[in-house]
Amino acid sequence: MGLSTHVLDTMHGTPAAGMAVALYATGAGEPLLVRRLVLDADGRNPQGPLFDSAELKAGTYRLVFDVAAYFRGRGVQLPEPPFLDRVALDFGIADVSQHYHVPLLVSPWSYSTYRGS
Repeated sequence: MGLSTHVLDTMHGTPAAGMAVALYATGAGEPLLVRRLVLDADGRNPQGPLFDSAELKAGTYRLVFDVAAYFRGRGVQLPEPPFLDRVALDFGIADVSQHYHVPLLVSPWSYSTYRGS
């Protein structure tokens, strides 16, 4: 089933098109960069899942969302330093037969996440 993400910009009420995201494997030692991507018009990875079911491995991961750069790109005046610069979400994959969806709802001042379907 794999791993996916989706980002919604709660300030503007739209998907976070153009936000940069990085995925890291964090299991042992220093985090290992797996891939970088820029979200499409729907706020999702344009290539589909971050991992498909064949690639997904049990372990711990981190998604890093470049929130401040995204909002600055939308013309939002942020203080320096911004309240939220990058949002890092650490999560675990226990059962690779399941789908893990990690959505982010974000504004320049708050965010929430959950395990979606």
